[in-house]
Amino acid sequence: MIKQGFISDPFFPSSQSPTSQNQNPISKIPSFPTPIQYPARPEQSPNRQTQSPTLYQMMSDEQTREIGLISSASASDKNRAVHDSVMRVLAREGPNSGNGGLGCGDVRLTIGGREGGYRVSVDVHRKVLVEKSGFFAEKLRKNGVHSVEILDCDDVQVYVEVIGLMYEEEEVKKRLMGENVSRVLELLKVSSAILFDAGMKACLEYLEAVPWSEEEEEKVVSHLNQLELCDSSSQLLQRVVVEPSTSSTKADDIFINMLTGVLQAKDEKARRQMKTTISRLLREDATDSSLYDNQIDISKDTLYNLCHRCLTSLILCLSEATSIDDGKQDRGALMGEIAREADNMQWIVDILIDRKMGDEFVKLWSDQKELADLHSKIPVMYRHEISRITAQLCIAIGRGHILVPKETRYSLLSTWLEALYEDYGWMRRACRSMDKKLVEDGLSQTILTLPLPQQQTLLLNWFDRFLNKGDDCPNIQRAFEVWWRRAFVKQYAVEPQLQVAICD
Repeated sequence: MIKQGFISDPFFPSSQSPTSQNQNPISKIPSFPTPIQYPARPEQSPNRQTQSPTLYQMMSDEQTREIGLISSASASDKNRAVHDSVMRVLAREGPNSGNGGLGCGDVRLTIGGREGGYRVSVDVHRKVLVEKSGFFAEKLRKNGVHSVEILDCDDVQVYVEVIGLMYEEEEVKKRLMGENVSRVLELLKVSSAILFDAGMKACLEYLEAVPWSEEEEEKVVSHLNQLELCDSSSQLLQRVVVEPSTSSTKADDIFINMLTGVLQAKDEKARRQMKTTISRLLREDATDSSLYDNQIDISKDTLYNLCHRCLTSLILCLSEATSIDDGKQDRGALMGEIAREADNMQWIVDILIDRKMGDEFVKLWSDQKELADLHSKIPVMYRHEISRITAQLCIAIGRGHILVPKETRYSLLSTWLEALYEDYGWMRRACRSMDKKLVEDGLSQTILTLPLPQQQTLLLNWFDRFLNKGDDCPNIQRAFEVWWRRAFVKQYAVEPQLQVAICD
């Protein structure tokens, strides 16, 4: 029979004292109060002139009453949920649990929530509290003290549960099995607040042993930084904290190994999957760098070394392709290798553009005269992937993602525009991922950034080709119209600058 246990709190009527000898407080839970009753308005004196309320006053009064009722019902529901949770903890940790737990003892412990929230009192053992908690050892150091209050708690149930853990004779960690990470963090916070060393140790060991989701990871790091547990937290956070040895140079080595591995992968499906994954992670890094004040540091030299490797491979493949007879079966495999190397190059260039390092590559690609000459000597069905690199650069220039001088822009088009025209039909039909409008807009914008005479040369050349090729030629009619108006309609003139001479 439970003789002492849960005693009066704001929701228990004073007449129902759970300290009676023959009453089980857990089996007889008092009912919760009814919603707050608002007092009636005082009647007005008959001698006083009555005035009918306005419509605005009536609406305001009604809204006030509704808000009051909603707030009262919400608070009642919340406290009822807390009460039920605390009752479950007491049923598990009470005297009948076999370890002389909560509900009987020589000290009255009162725990209350914030702003007059749920409040509970329970009898506990002085000896247990003093042995397990530095906080209670300080509060109960005088023999005459028989009560302790802990008020303004974030979660009354968590405090009650931590007090119950003090009665565990076996490892406290076993009682945490099955709990989620967020709950254990709350228990750790309370254990730290009351200096319950065994509880803190059990929580930290639990957190070290279980996996965390990325959302839980953020909570763990935040909680441990707030608690300042020093050595214990540093060991726990080893799974997320970057050691100094993995930064700077070593990090660059890791990235170059990963990127090289993708470029040389033997399984095509795995290569595509990891290309997509790494590109997405790098874009997330660029987006989140403002939040975390950190960005993955991949050196420009690393990426450009990979570009030179791809260029060398492309030149070797195209050189070999021009010397192979059409009847040889090795030709198909070689052409597949050309497409693969071109695809690898597109991937590296995409990373360069995303990381705002693509300016030098435009110059590098413009200078590939040998590669452009070899490109014209192999069938279009095998080479069109190479022209996608040129389209990729024009799109970036047209969007302002690459900033290079006009000489470099014109050199790019002088070297590769004819190849792009020749391959465009195959690009449009064979490359499902290619956005036709995006390529045409990028090419138009790139041409329109050049001086007007160069625009005229390029667009008149396009005009003749488009009339003969039609859909197999990119439609940059918009650029043609802009050039036409600049050349023949608007005809802007630059006023000569006034020169001022200063004479002695």
